This record gives sequence, structure tokens and C-alpha cells, in this order.
Amino acid sequence: MWRVSALVSVLVMLLFSSCPARAPHADWLFTGGMVYDGSGADGRLADVAVTDGTIAAVGALDGWTAKRRIELDGRAIAPGFVDMHSHADLILLSPNAEMLLRNKLRQGVTTVVVGNCGLGPAPANADGARILAALNGWMTPDGVEAGALDFAAYLAAIEAAGPPVHVASLVPHGPLRVSERGLEGGAPSADALDRMRAALDDALDAGGFGLSFGLIYPPGMFSDTDELAALAERVAARDGLVALHVRGSSETLLDATDELLAVAGRSGVRVHHSHLEAVGEPFWPSIVDVLSREDAARAEGLDVSHDMFPYSRAATMMSAIFPPDALDGGVAALLERLSDPHERTRLSRDLETRIPEWPPWREGGWPHNLVSAVGWDGIRVASVGSGDAPDLTGRSLAELAARTGKPPFDLVADLMLQEGGNVGQWVDEISGREDAPGGLAELERILVHPAGAVVSDAEDYGRGSPHPAHAGAFARALRWNRERHLLPWGEMIRKMTAWPAERIGLPLRGRLAPGAPADLVVLDLDAVADRADWSRPRTAAAGVDWVFVGGHAVVEEGEYRGGAPGRVLRRGEGVDEHAHAP
Repeated sequence: MWRVSALVSVLVMLLFSSCPARAPHADWLFTGGMVYDGSGADGRLADVAVTDGTIAAVGALDGWTAKRRIELDGRAIAPGFVDMHSHADLILLSPNAEMLLRNKLRQGVTTVVVGNCGLGPAPANADGARILAALNGWMTPDGVEAGALDFAAYLAAIEAAGPPVHVASLVPHGPLRVSERGLEGGAPSADALDRMRAALDDALDAGGFGLSFGLIYPPGMFSDTDELAALAERVAARDGLVALHVRGSSETLLDATDELLAVAGRSGVRVHHSHLEAVGEPFWPSIVDVLSREDAARAEGLDVSHDMFPYSRAATMMSAIFPPDALDGGVAALLERLSDPHERTRLSRDLETRIPEWPPWREGGWPHNLVSAVGWDGIRVASVGSGDAPDLTGRSLAELAARTGKPPFDLVADLMLQEGGNVGQWVDEISGREDAPGGLAELERILVHPAGAVVSDAEDYGRGSPHPAHAGAFARALRWNRERHLLPWGEMIRKMTAWPAERIGLPLRGRLAPGAPADLVVLDLDAVADRADWSRPRTAAAGVDWVFVGGHAVVEEGEYRGGAPGRVLRRGEGVDEHAHAP
């Protein structure tokens, strides 16, 4: 019997050896491209195969067949860009999310990280949700009402809406604190802090990748360093990331940087300096000192990184120009003060004369004075809650004041009252000024630093004039690199891909390698450019030919195809979402 079995085995082997081997088959096969794998390495000529939403192979794939074969003719193919500083938190709950995020996708972004700057809708109880609705009004598209949500429910709501991009989220500090203390100043009680820590634990267990603070905004501006470190300890226990919009970027910038490093030292957490910047020309020289202090901290063993957006103008809420005591009690309390003649006079005087000092959370303290830093002519109206207002948007408060004959403070106070506090602003002189000789040197210094990632820090909320970074930040950094020869291409692409993915805790994203998700961008490095500017902020980037989200083509030969192929990424679901590179 064994001889019969052996004979059968030999015959089977001969039969199969006489059949030609089946050629490997892919859904998509990209040939003749310059592969930038996200690691920082130089590009190399290679083919890329994609099957079932995953990169199947990279190399010389001459024998492969595919449903779709795309000849790249030397164009670059890279991992999709990871925007680790997005404020799309409430956009992702909107039925118009795809339209509002379209231009971000068209420049190659395939993953966004929300929950930045301590801002966001969850986790919040009913009282907190009412406060957050006003605080977050400037970043809330029309028709979106988040309500009271725990963190798991928030992520589930994004999932149900069908995100056009992959989404990871930090846990914003604002909802944690307002759910316990509202918008009152002062330190939380021991019991309240314990409840905040428990709520943070729940959110991290639900998939949060870390924690963020917004220390120039309420309620973060009321929190002292002890509170930050106590919460950061919970994140350190899970090896998550703590991102800080630091306490001030003008008068208190160096002290604020020291506070960030103190949080890292006291808690052992990995820390991230959100949009590292100096606001106002007198403070630009401080950037060298900030980078030096963070370099020294890394040399001593602290884990510190930063991000930046390649523009000298930033977008935020207009309420950020007011001191903390004006915002104690929230937006409604601010509007009451602006309606009171005596309070209005006091606040006007404060904006003109008060100089912030450390520590800014003490009674009468202030993180930074934007009006003092950049002047009334350096602050512009970006949006108003009532809708498009072309007579206002893009114009400085000084210009509008001159037109109306009002003092600038009264102009902005009346506008805040008219719009219920829902006013967005642009702030000039962010680490440089484009119209000054050598005026972008410090911005470039932040960009080229090895610890820095490129981000947008901008969204289109569907009204007013969005910051053009939402449509052009990544394309702009690539254009700068081509024109100014800042870094090797591989290193610049690393800052948009593997580096931010590693920092947030997504090591397989931002990589172009077998087994990685097929989040890809094909672009012409000789032509890629931002086309959105302050007068045309919704113009799509040029030179980006293909964008894939999870193997789904959302941009095809420069044409937007769209869809909702994104995933909600939760920390702890798998190797991709859980681990991070050292």
C-alpha cells in the first residue's frame, strides 16, 4: 500500500510541476514610480502592488498582473499624509463632512488626528455639553449639535457618519474639566480631579491615543501645572501622547516651554509641542531658545516632539484675545461683560496696557496678549456665525474700525455681541512675516528641525474664509522644499507620514511597505504646489494625482472621486493602533 501512495504522490508532484506557476495578482499595480517609504530614506525606483486595501509588495514586480495598472513615469509614490493637528472634530459629525474635507484629501491627507488644543465635544456630561456648544461654536458646521457624549459614543458617531478619511483622536482636556467645574477658575478639588482622571481613563480605554491641552483657551487657561501633570500620569501609564498648545507664545513662551518639559519630567509622559510658534515679531528670536531647551530635554531622556504649519498667519477663535477673567463663566459671561459699559472700559484698558506674567493661572493672570503682540492690524475677521460676510472676512480689526469710526476694541466687542461670540479670527506674525526680507527664517527653522512634523491646524467649516492650510499645508511644505532646498525629499516626506504616525501611536500608517494599509499619494514633486491663498482659500492643491484611503481611490489622475472609505482608529484594537516606534 505504501508503494501505491508513494507512486500517487510522485504523479501529483509531476502534474503540478508541469503546470505554469500562477502570476501574482493585485487590485492595483503602480509601475515605474519613485517610492518614498516614509522612513526618511531617499526615493528608489520600484513598483507597488495593492490587494484588499493593503500593500502587497514593493519592488521589481514584472510578473504581476492587476485589475488596474498605473504607469507612474517616475512620479513619486508615498504614504498618505498624516495630519496630526486637525480640528475636524465636529466636521466629522456633519453630513457635509466629505465636502468640507475634500480639499484636505486632495492634497494627500489620508489620516487626521482630532481632539487637539483641548478642544472637542467629548467626553462631556449634559452641563459640559451646553458650555462646549458655545466654546466650540467657531469650529462647528451649521446643523451639527454634538450634545452630551462619552468618548466611546463620540467615536461611534463618527463611524456611523462614514468618515472620508481615517480618524484618530486625542482626549481633549476641555470637556473633562467643564464637566466638573464649568468655566470657573481655580484648581479642581481632590474629588473633582479624581473624577476627571477616571473619565480620562474611560476615554483612553475607549480608544483615545492620548490627551491634549489648550492652555490659552478656557478652561485650560485656568488649570495649573499640578493639574496637567496629574492627568498626564494617566496617559503615561498607557504610553500615550500628551499634546500641549502651550500657555503662551509671546510674553510667556519660554516659561510655557519649561512648563511643557516639567509635565514630561513629572509624569514620565511623551509630550508634543503643538504648532510650535512665536507670535509677534519681538518674540521671533525666542524660537532658537525654545528649540534649544527641547533639544536639551531630549538629551536628558525626555520624549519631546513638535509640529508646525508652514504659514505666518494662524486661525483661532476671536475670544482668545480676551484675558481669562473676561472668560470666567464662559462665552455668555464674556458677552455680559462686553454689554456693561464699566466692564467694557476695563477690558479695553487691559488689552491696551496689561503685560502677561508667569504664572498666568493665578488671579489676574493672562497667558498672552495677542493685541499687544501683533496689533489691531495683525488680527483679522475670518468668519462669523451668521454666515458669509464678505465685508468683514479677511479684513483687519484696525481697517474695520477705521471704516466704522469706532475704536478697535469697540468694533470687536460689538461684533462679538452681534454674533453671540461666534467669531473666528486670523492672527498675523506667526514666527515670521512673508513680506519682510528673511521674514520666514524662523518658520523654516521650526520646519527643518528633526523633531518637527508638518500639520494643517486648519479646517473649512463651510462659512467665512477658511485658513488656506486646510487645502494647502502639505503641498506648500513640499513646494517650499523644492524652491528653497530645505531637506532631502525623503526627510520632508517623513515629516508628513511616518513621524507623525509614530508619535500618535500608529506605526504602520505613514509607511509604504508590505503589510501596511494602502493609504497612498502619487504626486509630481516638480509640480506639487499649494494654490489656496487668503483671497481663494478653497482652491485645491496642484500636482497631486492619486490619493488612496484604505485602497480606495478618492483622487484619480487629479480628479476628486470621493467616498467614505475612512476608518475610526482606536488605540488598542491591534498592532497598528496600539504600538509606537521609539
